[in-house]
Amino acid sequence: MNPPAAPPTPEDLVRRHTVYSCVMGSRAFGLATDGSDTDRRGVFVAPTPLYWRFEKPPTHVEGPMDEQFSWELERFCELALRANPNILECLHSPLVERIDATGHELVALRDAFLSRRAHQTFVRYAAGQRRKLEADVRQHGAPRWKHAMHLLRLLGSCRDLLRTGELVIDAGEERERLLEVKRGEVVWPEVERRMERLEAEADAAGAKSPLPPEPDRPRVEDFLLRVRRASAR
Repeated sequence: MNPPAAPPTPEDLVRRHTVYSCVMGSRAFGLATDGSDTDRRGVFVAPTPLYWRFEKPPTHVEGPMDEQFSWELERFCELALRANPNILECLHSPLVERIDATGHELVALRDAFLSRRAHQTFVRYAAGQRRKLEADVRQHGAPRWKHAMHLLRLLGSCRDLLRTGELVIDAGEERERLLEVKRGEVVWPEVERRMERLEAEADAAGAKSPLPPEPDRPRVEDFLLRVRRASAR
């Protein structure tokens, strides 16, 4: 009897089994400048037989390209159902680089992941990022302005999601005001005031949001089961 074939490397899983990949960061947010990096995010489907081994496939993989990070489909869906801001925004990138039939199904499920949970997860994530900025101000006299810009954009995106039920990640008309923050042209107390205003507006929108209280978990699970069955053949 021939020995079983060695499982694919994590990098091979990304190369061979990616169903969706996109560009994120400043380029997806409409905030890119000449020196902006190209951050790539993706979703791969580990073949179902790999789960029959003691050693399971990875839930996420860094690489193989620089600034590239991918999640296995189940982990991606799990985080999206929890309204993880980075995951939800990944599904709404306008810069899709690779997508197959499964990826199209995943993107078509975007509304199934959206719920009022986003209010707490986005605001909680923003609060953690703000504490880091405040620590920078105490230690160095100024925050990392690029991070401050992205935090303002995230809070605006959260507010608009709660108001409309739709997630839009492009900065749109706020682009220049946000880039002024990135360049350090807005004093920190004013940036803080903007953050506080956006948080208050998000709180007000959350109370009467058109989003459902919970995501559509059965719909997502049905999709995942179909993908696993197809991958087992």
